[in-house]
Amino acid sequence: MYTDQRFAAFLFDMDGTLLNSIASAERVWSRWAARHGLDVATFLPTIHGVRSVETIRRLNLPGVDPEAEARAITQAEIEDTDGIVPIAHAPDFLAALPPDRWAIVTSAPRELALRRLRAAGLRVPALLISAEDVVRGKPAPDCYLMAADRLGVDAGRCLVFEDAPAGIAAAEAAGARVVVITATHRHPMRVRHLALADYGEYRAAADTGGLILARR
Repeated sequence: MYTDQRFAAFLFDMDGTLLNSIASAERVWSRWAARHGLDVATFLPTIHGVRSVETIRRLNLPGVDPEAEARAITQAEIEDTDGIVPIAHAPDFLAALPPDRWAIVTSAPRELALRRLRAAGLRVPALLISAEDVVRGKPAPDCYLMAADRLGVDAGRCLVFEDAPAGIAAAEAAGARVVVITATHRHPMRVRHLALADYGEYRAAADTGGLILARR
C-alpha cells in the first residue's frame, strides 16, 4: 500500500506518532483528574489526540474555566519531560525528507511541542502547526488543510502519519492518505489504512515526482 505512489508532502502528528510522551502526559492528567473527582482510569484514554482545552470543555465541569485549566496543564507538561522518547527509527525517517516537504501537525501548544521534540532528540520542522493555529482542533480537518496550504500543496496529495482516532478522522476529512503508527497503542485498533508499529519497515525517499514511502 502506497509504495507505488508519489506524494507532495508528508504530514506528521507528534505525540504517539513521532515520539512517546504517554508517561509524562498521563502523570500530569492523572493528578488533574484526581483533583476534580474523576475516575482516572476511565478518563485517561480520552486525552489523546485532541487539544487540552477541548478535553476539559467536553466534561462540562461546574465552575471550571477550560482555558485556564488547559494553560495550567500545558505548563505542567512542559515541566515534565521525563521518559519522552522517539518512536523507533523516526529520527532517520525524518532526516531523509526535504525540509520544505514535511510538517508536524499537533494538538499540543507550540511551546510544549518544541519541548517534547527536543526532549526526544527529534528534528524540529520548518513548519509546525500547533494548537494555537486553529480554532477547531482534530477531528476537524482544519490543521491538516492549513499545513498543506502553507506547504503549497493539495491536501489530497499528502500522506498523513497519525496514531489517534481524532487525528485519523481529521486527515480523512482533509482528503489525505493515512498511515497509522501503532507503537503506543495498548489495544489493537481496526483501521482501513496501512498500520505500522514504527518506522523500521519503511524509509522515506524523494525524487522528481515527489515523496516516496519505500520498503527497506
